[in-house]
Amino acid sequence: MSDNPTITVQQLAERDQQNNVEIIDVRTPMEYREVRAAKAKNIPLDVLDPHSVMKSRNGSANEPLYIICKSGARGAKAQQKFIDAGFANTINIENGTEAWVSAGLPVVRGKKAMSLERQVRIAAGFLVLVGALLGIFVHPYFTGLSAFVGAGLMFAGITDSCAMGMLIVKMPWNQSQDGSCSV
Repeated sequence: MSDNPTITVQQLAERDQQNNVEIIDVRTPMEYREVRAAKAKNIPLDVLDPHSVMKSRNGSANEPLYIICKSGARGAKAQQKFIDAGFANTINIENGTEAWVSAGLPVVRGKKAMSLERQVRIAAGFLVLVGALLGIFVHPYFTGLSAFVGAGLMFAGITDSCAMGMLIVKMPWNQSQDGSCSV
């Protein structure tokens, strides 16, 4: 991660008892709908605009803004977006929603959804299989599809950025119908 400020879910729960905290959840709308911290508001990382978020805060612009995701990685990326935009008073919640749920803190549960990681594994596996089968039965050049997907997976692992995941998250079945993605 980075040297930017973080907080554990237990520390945040204590802080919330002293004064009201504001939490934004930067996961996808489908992840947010499945389970979320009860106080969290969904603003997915791919549409996050730090200036709009800070402008919409209810008189609490000087108070810290807490950022949560699934495990902390996307939260750190969102936090860096705020810092790059000139808003340093942001705190990433360590280990994200997973830690929140494990700590028994208040959550809202909704419809169970297939995780983005699982969808990426299915799509990548399908493309590798199709490339291999086409390479065997149609023309050897089709094995290039399998090689391309393999290279993409390696690149995603090295850079912690997945183009296939960014594409899959935009698919209609991964969009929320309840408007939970509003700023």
